[in-house]
This record gives sequence, structure tokens and C-alpha cells, in this order.
Amino acid sequence: MTTREAHGMAPNAMDEQSVATYLQHNPDFFERHHGLLLKLRLPHARGGSTISLVERQIEVMREKHAGLEAKLAELVSVARANDAIADKLHRFTRRLLKATSRGDAVARIEAGLREDFDAFHSVLLLIGEHPDLTPQRFVRTLAREDPGLKSFDTLFAGGRPRCGQARDSQRELLFGPESVQIGSVALVPLADKGTAIGVLALGSPDRDRFHPGMSTEFLARMADLITDLLCMRN
Repeated sequence: MTTREAHGMAPNAMDEQSVATYLQHNPDFFERHHGLLLKLRLPHARGGSTISLVERQIEVMREKHAGLEAKLAELVSVARANDAIADKLHRFTRRLLKATSRGDAVARIEAGLREDFDAFHSVLLLIGEHPDLTPQRFVRTLAREDPGLKSFDTLFAGGRPRCGQARDSQRELLFGPESVQIGSVALVPLADKGTAIGVLALGSPDRDRFHPGMSTEFLARMADLITDLLCMRN
């Protein structure tokens, strides 16, 4: 308690700053005044009664510890999720390496997406003519001059996968009658030497399965694998 407080006068801002400055320059002050340290009372962080300075310090340390534990748990969770995805991508890669033809490669891509990544709504849209590939539910082809490709210009220009909501025209072009079931999508551009060759689309009924904040690094690696395989088999 200061002299001003003893006389019922509240300290002004300058007095408080002076006290703060003094304590900063004299960190051993409370070592010389143990009795004062024990008498100091602070408002409880959650309201109600007051607590001692030591109790408040312990409370602050507990809160920091809890925050660090939560952050560590989050990092561990992300690391485990990344390990699981890396393992799936490894299996996917090994599956593709066994392809004997482009048709076999496409079949393996579809099976890998479905079995390794639980992507039950997936489409491989290829640009141009591909007489060696039979159009099917998973594989679709469009002529390079098809006006439907205009809606993907931004995707191709960015050159990176995009997750979230898709335009109605994009969903209908990619998923056909199934488009009404699609709540969110991952659109992965496929390009060879700067030329767009197609789009890999992964859809989900869950609106939160693919969202703008998710990492797309593994999708980009998948795109490289698929592009290299399709182009080498031409």
C-alpha cells in the first residue's frame, strides 16, 4: 500500500508507471520484502474473491501449460493425419507404377482413389481426343474448343488444386446426374508443360469434406503422378 492509498487517494497514471518502472529495475524488491509479497491480493481471473500474487502466478502457469498441451495435441493430430495421407499416396503410387497401358492406368487411378482415399465420387475429365480410352463414369473427354471448359480457365491459370464449393455448371459437367449429391469438391488441374490436359475432380456429399482452408500439397503431388503417367503413355 502506498502513502497516497493510506490517505485514501488513488495513485495517478504517473505514480503507477513509476512503480512499474521501479519494480522492473529492482527485480529483487520482493526478495527483500517477503511479507509484502504474501499480503498482495489480486482479483481472481474468473471473478469472485481475491487471490495472492503467488496463487495468481501459479494459475497463469497452469493456463499457459494447458494452452501448450492443446497446441501440442493439435500438432500431433496434424502430423498423424499427414502420415496417414503420405502412406495412402505411397500405396497409390505403387499401384500406378504397375500399369501396363493408359487404359490400365486409368482403371488403377479410379481404384486407388476409391480404395485408398475413399473417393467414391471422382471424375477424370480429359481434354482432346483419346481413342484408346473408353468413356465411362470415371473418365470423360471434352474437345479443347468445348465452351464448357471456360468455367475452368481460372483453375488452369492458377495451376493449383482448389477445394470448396464448385459452380453449378462445373458440377453438372463433371458429375452429371450425381451433381445434386455433391456438397463439396476438390478440383485438381492436370497440365503438361503448361498445357492443360484435364481435371481430376473429387466430390463428397459432405459440405465440409473439401474446404478452402485445407492443405492441397498431397493433391498437387497426385496431379503430378497422374499427369506424368498419362503423358508417358501417349
